[in-house]
Amino acid sequence: MSGTRFKSLLLAAILGTAAAANAADTIKVAHVDPLSGPFALVGESDGRMLQAAIDDINARGGVLNGTKLELLHFDSKSSPQETVLIMKQIIDSGIRFVSLGSGSHIAHAIVETLNKHNSRNPDQAVVLLNIAAQDPPLTNEKCSFWHFRWEAHTDMRVNALTDHIVKLKGTPKVYLINQDYAFGQAISRAAKEMLAAKRPDIKVVGDDLHPLGKVKDFAPYVSKIKASGADTVLTGNWGPDLSLLIKASKEAGLGVVYYTLNAHNAGVPSSIGKAGDGHIRQIITWHANIADNKVEKFANDYKKRFNEDMWLFLPKLQMDMLAKAIDTAQSADPVKVAKALHGMRYAGETGEAWMRAEDHQLIVPQYIATFSRVGGPVKYDAEGTGYGWKTDLRLEGKDGALPTTCKMEVPK
Repeated sequence: MSGTRFKSLLLAAILGTAAAANAADTIKVAHVDPLSGPFALVGESDGRMLQAAIDDINARGGVLNGTKLELLHFDSKSSPQETVLIMKQIIDSGIRFVSLGSGSHIAHAIVETLNKHNSRNPDQAVVLLNIAAQDPPLTNEKCSFWHFRWEAHTDMRVNALTDHIVKLKGTPKVYLINQDYAFGQAISRAAKEMLAAKRPDIKVVGDDLHPLGKVKDFAPYVSKIKASGADTVLTGNWGPDLSLLIKASKEAGLGVVYYTLNAHNAGVPSSIGKAGDGHIRQIITWHANIADNKVEKFANDYKKRFNEDMWLFLPKLQMDMLAKAIDTAQSADPVKVAKALHGMRYAGETGEAWMRAEDHQLIVPQYIATFSRVGGPVKYDAEGTGYGWKTDLRLEGKDGALPTTCKMEVPK
């Protein structure tokens, strides 16, 4: 072999080893979401928002004086069984932080997996960072030290929405329509209990649960809503289950006001369009038209990069808090990082974000907003519709918090 050839091979080997070392030196975060099937649009968008947040952190120098974060994507297929298999891959590959986007049924599967794995393998612990799975038991009776939730759970969000509904003039007739799994069932239960307690004169004139991601035509459900005489609909539907519900409502000329938890999801504003003007309300932790919007530049840069709206602030907040926890712990050890997140108070762009130690439920300001024509306080529209979100009220974190039944067991 010639000397030149040998030097070339040696240089390639050195560069390859250095690249491998650099990859190994990154702190990896697994993003778990439906990346195929009916909810892929939401899952893929979650992934882009997480990537933008991580890129922002890395551009500021990363964590631990120069270590970069790296995002890897895993398709839950919206299946708990598939997710358990994915978690084995994640654990076996040495990833110690999991960011979950959508699905309370997926969150329950991951928490159960981590409770078993971490108790048997304390030196290989894995932490779940939950963006938006909102079933209340996850931070109540089924809470876990290894689980941290950023989105307010359904009882907190429905509590705020029903506070708004009970102040409406007259006697609203409310129809409930939700997806038939833990999340939707929790909304149905909470709405009925809270409305009855706050204003017994308000009638719930319908309560439907439908299969998750299976309904292609919501016209039969809309016919039932119309026949009930409802003037208000409360729904936690998300993704295509909300887009198609709104589409069927428009086609039927249903003149109700929707109170929603997920009308900001990717693809939903486009399905709402002009017909939603003043007729769609939602509760959310941020939107593009909030007052004193410290996320404005980040959101605008995101739109330029990905050609889509940044519709959720929580992926950024989650990654920023993870980065702070790693730096506070001065380690990427998941147990030390979890203990740094446990009770953390973080100065977020919308106000203080408090990861309550009792249950690992984030307490953060929320907004109730109405879909409205661009102009005045509505500076930015959603998905090019000419309509965007207008704040009706801001709910401070302390005012939106609810008690917990969690009995947290903190590792020694």
